[in-house]
Amino acid sequence: MRGGRPTPKATVAGPAAVVVGGGISGLIAARELALAGSAVTVLEASQAWGGCVGSHVVAGLYLDSGAESFATRSTAVADLARELGLADRIVAPHPGGAWVQLPDGPQELPKTGVLGIPANPWDPEVRRSLGLAGAIRASLDRWLPASVGTSSDVTSVSSLVRARMGKKVLERLVSPVVGGVHSADPALLDVDMVAPGLRAGIRAQGSLAAAVAAQRKAAKGSGGASGPAKAGSAVAGLRGGMNTLVDALVADLRERGVKLLTGQHADDVVKAPEGWRVTAGNATYDAGRLVVALDGPAAVGLLEKSLPELSSLRPAPGPLVSLVTMVVDLPQLDGRPRGTGILVAPETPGIRAKALTHATAKWDWLADEAGPGTHVLRLSYGRREEAGGGGDVVLDDESLLAAALEDASTLLTVPISQADIVDWDVVRWAGALPFAAVGHKQRVAQVRQVCAAADGLSVVGGWLAGNGLAAVVADTRAQLKAAPADGSLAL
Repeated sequence: MRGGRPTPKATVAGPAAVVVGGGISGLIAARELALAGSAVTVLEASQAWGGCVGSHVVAGLYLDSGAESFATRSTAVADLARELGLADRIVAPHPGGAWVQLPDGPQELPKTGVLGIPANPWDPEVRRSLGLAGAIRASLDRWLPASVGTSSDVTSVSSLVRARMGKKVLERLVSPVVGGVHSADPALLDVDMVAPGLRAGIRAQGSLAAAVAAQRKAAKGSGGASGPAKAGSAVAGLRGGMNTLVDALVADLRERGVKLLTGQHADDVVKAPEGWRVTAGNATYDAGRLVVALDGPAAVGLLEKSLPELSSLRPAPGPLVSLVTMVVDLPQLDGRPRGTGILVAPETPGIRAKALTHATAKWDWLADEAGPGTHVLRLSYGRREEAGGGGDVVLDDESLLAAALEDASTLLTVPISQADIVDWDVVRWAGALPFAAVGHKQRVAQVRQVCAAADGLSVVGGWLAGNGLAAVVADTRAQLKAAPADGSLAL
């Protein structure tokens, strides 16, 4: 205040482009703009870059606090890593594979599936999970017309799998994987968003199993610098953690002169005569090009004043996911009793976690850093169907730790007590997993149509691209390359 008057807002010299949001999609967008010759400013509300590709230190180990791998169904993430000088860090997980905890006991998870959907119903691991009758039903997929599950405009994961392969595949394989990866019931999820290209693959290949096999074959060919991913591996990672990708991106942007501003919450966005004006605190930023890289509800909230048509397209928020990381001194786990981890089927009695990752069993580089007998366990809590009335209450950190100890002991078949813990941490991600409800692909098309009518605007992020780094990286780069950097055309 000066003489009783409000302090005027400082006006920052307008860059050619402003990116709102410093998560992984925002950083990638900023790099694409900088590569095209724009002067770029990135505004991030928090004090950290990378969003859900985060990090934390537990027991002196620098660990991923969010995403810890990427799907190899495309080369998008590996290509970006190579461009950033990380080619020699791309690694495949240990080939031991994962398990699934079913209501009637644990089973090895088949290594040749997509979202748990098997490429071969008669694979020994698949048959053990399904039983003879389940395998026979699943194999009928081969004889069904390709139109089954692909003729409607939209369909859920559940509807597609049940129609083509039956209830056993859905309940014993797909539900645990989808719950672990997407924190949601497969009946709620749009298959075209969470498994892009799968229905098109059925039409091209003639069956769901053949479509899965084709996607797996493509995934094996994009594993990283050391060659194709190991058999059964549909993911890869980075030595040092996926958070090293964020570090490399930030360093690259600084070298290119991009202004990276933390603690800058975008309060308002308006369409200006020559572009866009963003208000963040006491500062305003003018730009010919605006990129909004926020979660869906936040992005719509920021833009709906300028683009009121977006209001009716606001997506539902994603679930609250809590990750409990424990570093334990327990040589009994050296034998990897459940491979790289275990997914939990819904309705499994006595277990609240939806997944456990045995990180030191999954990543050899992390096992080397931790040393013999020291293990990193990460348990994930929170499914969308648990949110709201009738679901689990949000537990405090100590209660989550107690649940994690109990669940890990059961899942790994090795008793784990608080005395075994060297250090632990809880990280909560609210809305980090976009909720791709049935029909979401059509809503995405509508959102992009609305934004295309506003010159100089791009909207990116997982809520539009789909869940997972592979989807976000590929989509963000494609969207930014689709329009000139000067803002003369919208995406």
